[in-house]
Amino acid sequence: MQPAINHSFKASQQAPLPFFISLALEQRTHVNTAAAAYYLNRRPQTLRDWHHRGAFPTDGLRPLVLNGRLAWSIPAIKFAMGVAA
Repeated sequence: MQPAINHSFKASQQAPLPFFISLALEQRTHVNTAAAAYYLNRRPQTLRDWHHRGAFPTDGLRPLVLNGRLAWSIPAIKFAMGVAA
């Protein structure tokens, strides 16, 4: 006889949600893909797809590639959102 498997997942076992500060308070010059997606209200995979295809909503939004990771410029994100830098 097989043991019963409990598939319930308690809320306390969930991974904590990432915390992003307001874009106006951001001190860094570049952010990772997860933060850029949060600020642009897109999924991270959308930004990776933009990079892969080379198709960006604005030309200045191209990320830097540092050690195989994408670094998105805060001024470019603000420009894409229409916010004064």
